[in-house]
Amino acid sequence: MLTGEVGCGKTTLCRHFINEIDEEKYESALILNPRITETQLLKTILSELGEEGSSRSRSGLVKQVNDVLLDRIQRGKDILLIIDEAQNLTFDLLEQLRLLSNLETDKQKLLQIILMGQPEFKRIPGEKRLRQLRQRILVHTELIPLNRYQFEQYIHHRIAMAGGQGIPFFTSWAVRWIHLEIARRSSHHQQYLRQGAPIRLHTQLRSSQG
Repeated sequence: MLTGEVGCGKTTLCRHFINEIDEEKYESALILNPRITETQLLKTILSELGEEGSSRSRSGLVKQVNDVLLDRIQRGKDILLIIDEAQNLTFDLLEQLRLLSNLETDKQKLLQIILMGQPEFKRIPGEKRLRQLRQRILVHTELIPLNRYQFEQYIHHRIAMAGGQGIPFFTSWAVRWIHLEIARRSSHHQQYLRQGAPIRLHTQLRSSQG
């Protein structure tokens, strides 16, 4: 379970993680918009794994998911289900995920589930009716804002990635001021500065080099 404010980089981290995993050992299913029904969830999982949901009933789809996961396990692969915007999951969807987490062989679980959401998602598994789901959460990590040193490293990294070769140069005072401004602003402005500013910086550097 991974939580963090809007714009802190959860989805970016997720995509980087997916790109880095060993495809010989792992297969992943990514769901970016969980505003779906339980049936649509099962069909999406199958689709992400390259299969077609052929059954019309939910129980039939669960069996099909189970069969597909068993097939992948027998091929020596572990399956990762990653769900973004998990704060939008309904109780019924969370219960369906709990049931999917029960699928197992004598030696291992068939499905590893990673839930990513905004900070308000932290309280949802704490609800009494979801206590069984809460018991299955093994790790909870929260992304926190960068400190000033990390933020300075981030700026230099983005300039280098944009081909700036150290230009423009940000003084320590300028970095400190920007970092303080980010801390002062709302989450909406944090998203702008963390995502929009680097994109604009990249564009400006490209234009100046052209």
